[in-house]
Amino acid sequence: MLWWRPPLESNDALTASPPMNAAAQRNRLQSSTLAFLAAYVDTLGFIALFGLFTAHVTGNFILIGAALADSSQMSILLKFLAFPAFILGVAAARLFIAAIQRRQGRALGWSLLLQLVLLLGFMVCGVAAAPVQSPTAGWVMAAGLLGTASMGVHSAISRLLLAHLAPTSLMTGNVTQVVIDVVDMLRGAADAGTTERCVKFVWPVLSFGVGAIAAAFAYHAIGFAGLIAPVLILVALIVAEFRQPLPADSARG
Repeated sequence: MLWWRPPLESNDALTASPPMNAAAQRNRLQSSTLAFLAAYVDTLGFIALFGLFTAHVTGNFILIGAALADSSQMSILLKFLAFPAFILGVAAARLFIAAIQRRQGRALGWSLLLQLVLLLGFMVCGVAAAPVQSPTAGWVMAAGLLGTASMGVHSAISRLLLAHLAPTSLMTGNVTQVVIDVVDMLRGAADAGTTERCVKFVWPVLSFGVGAIAAAFAYHAIGFAGLIAPVLILVALIVAEFRQPLPADSARG
């Protein structure tokens, strides 16, 4: 009995823990970087394109309503067209993801690549449009619609493939959940999952704020070339995703 060793199951249990921690860290990194990206693109588009929200459909409705009541404001054609562009981005992402999933492929990696292509189009058209003077100029319209479509893809990815993460493009629900959890912790009514849930939602909120600030400074410094930051983020996420091992059934397919 002095030489007894723990059974193999105990060692297996100990080694099973790190992958779970790695998965949690990967989820946190994904949600934080995607929230930064969403805020960055939305803020840069708002500053550069006469108040266009590329990722915030609700905001465009509000601006359209305000503009309709004030005839002195600039053309709102771009904001009107942004809505169908966003819808097309979501629809294209849905069909694209469904097709890849039928083939048991890397749906997240390929859909992020689709977003990257649209975002690159946004940047190229924006650079070509500079200096931006009219919301109805051809390059300006193309930039706005491609940017909005790219964020439509972003939103679809969040819903279809990353539903286990906190939302990354709309922070209202995230802030609400964080406040509820903090209040419960302060009044001693938190359960075992409260802190974990609070951390899950607070990181995207912080990253979103940083992304908005960074985009404002970047645009004023280098214009649409500032979109290189979210482009590089997407490239890094795509590379990381394609380096992940495929499940056994997908690999056989």
